[in-house]
Amino acid sequence: MNHFPKSKFLNPNLARVQGSSPDFRPAGRLWPFGFWTLICALGVTAPAFALRADQSPAPAAAVSQTNAVPDRLFTEKEALELLTTTLQRDYVKDRGELELIFTQPWKAPTLPAEPLTVKVLEIPTAGVTSFFILRFQLCTADQTLGTWQASLQAHVWRETWVAHSTLQRGMPVTSADIAYEKFDMLKVREPLAEFSQNDSTLEIAEPVAAGYPILARLVRPRVVMHRGQIASAVLQDGALSVSTKVEVLDDGAPGQTVRARNPVSHRNLSGTVVDSRTLSISL
Repeated sequence: MNHFPKSKFLNPNLARVQGSSPDFRPAGRLWPFGFWTLICALGVTAPAFALRADQSPAPAAAVSQTNAVPDRLFTEKEALELLTTTLQRDYVKDRGELELIFTQPWKAPTLPAEPLTVKVLEIPTAGVTSFFILRFQLCTADQTLGTWQASLQAHVWRETWVAHSTLQRGMPVTSADIAYEKFDMLKVREPLAEFSQNDSTLEIAEPVAAGYPILARLVRPRVVMHRGQIASAVLQDGALSVSTKVEVLDDGAPGQTVRARNPVSHRNLSGTVVDSRTLSISL
C-alpha cells in the first residue's frame, strides 16, 4: 500500500482532489483519505488530480455581457423623422410632402439602440393640421418603451399655380402673372386648378390676390360671347338652315349653353355658343 506524508494535508483523514477528469467528481470536493489511498493501491493514475491543501478552487469565469443592447439618446432629429414618416403614410398620404416642427423643446430620452416604430394614440379628428398636439408611443419589436406627447406645427407642401400679382376677372391664363410652385395644402380647403398656362381657351373667373393659389373655381373656359351683345342664332335641320338676330342674356364660352331673346318677338330661347358671334339653336 502506498503511503503519503501527512504533512501534505490539512487533515490527516481528508485529502482535497482538484482536476477536470470526467471520471471523477468536480474539482474542490473533499474526499476521505482512506478512499484516496484505495485508488492509489489499485494503480489508478490521473494526471489531472492535484493534491493541494493550500489552494482554494479557482473562481468561476465572469458571465459575458456581449448580447446586451446598448442605449442611446433619441434626438429631436430622429423623433421628427420617425413621426413624419408615420403621419405621412397613415394620415397625409398623397396630399403633399409633410414637414413637422416641434413648437416646444424635445427632451431626448435614452432608448435602446434598436429600430423603433410609432403608435399614434391621440390626434385631432381632422388629422394633421397647421398646429396640433399628438400623443404617441415608441415601440421596439417586442416592447413598448413609453408614451410621449408633442406639440407640433405642420406644413403639407405641394406644387400648384400661385398668383404673383393680383389677377383680374376675364384675364386669359396665358397672360396671367402666375407660377407653378410649392404651397401649403393645409391652408387650402377647395380643389386646385390643373391646367397648362399655354391654354388660350381658359381665363380667370374671379379676382385673385397675390400669393394665393389658383383654385378650380377660379378658372373657366374663356368667354367669347358676352351679355347684351347681338349674335346670330342659327337653327339647323338637315339641309335646312334658318338664322335670326338675338340679344345674348349670359356670358358664354364655346360649348356652353346661354340664354338669348328675340328682340322682335321678345321670345326667350337657349342655344350653344359656337364662337363669339354664333349660337346654335336646337328644337
